[in-house]
Amino acid sequence: MSFFKSLPEDAGPANVFGTYTDIYGPWSQMGQAIMNGPSPFTPGERELIAAFVVGTANCKFAYTAHSAAAYAWGIEEGLVDKLLENIDSAPVDDKFKPLFKFIRKLTLAPSEMAQEDADAVFEAGWDEKALHDAIAVCARMSFMNRLVEGFGFIPMSKEKARANAEKRVALGYVNLYPEFREKSGA
Repeated sequence: MSFFKSLPEDAGPANVFGTYTDIYGPWSQMGQAIMNGPSPFTPGERELIAAFVVGTANCKFAYTAHSAAAYAWGIEEGLVDKLLENIDSAPVDDKFKPLFKFIRKLTLAPSEMAQEDADAVFEAGWDEKALHDAIAVCARMSFMNRLVEGFGFIPMSKEKARANAEKRVALGYVNLYPEFREKSGA
């Protein structure tokens, strides 16, 4: 149940986006560009990063949604949990491990970021565009954590998350919610 009595019991970000289309129309377009636009990372890898961010922050609503989205893009089921448990032993290419360590630190202790954190990512073979894109996904998800937790949204069922994830793969972020599209004119 949301903290806002005007919202339905199963409220989520779409309810807020549909109420404040002047703010969240551009936000959704930015989300589409970050999550599905040109990048060294596939959309599935970006959803994996997103799920890792919200899992690290312990945002259950967003974790349920974005881990389902990562899996809908073809990421191995359970990989997010393995990364959250131990980056070093998680079954990902070694190139990703410094990137996930960077993202974990950026999520938990942003004021402690240092040149050596970025250098470890670069030394693993990523360029500045890749690091930018990972930071942008992290920043987007940190914003969404605050929105979801601030409104008191409760996690959706795994079945609903899977259905939404399939829609997200097919429609992207701008076209995900029909009620938002109708009100915003998107």
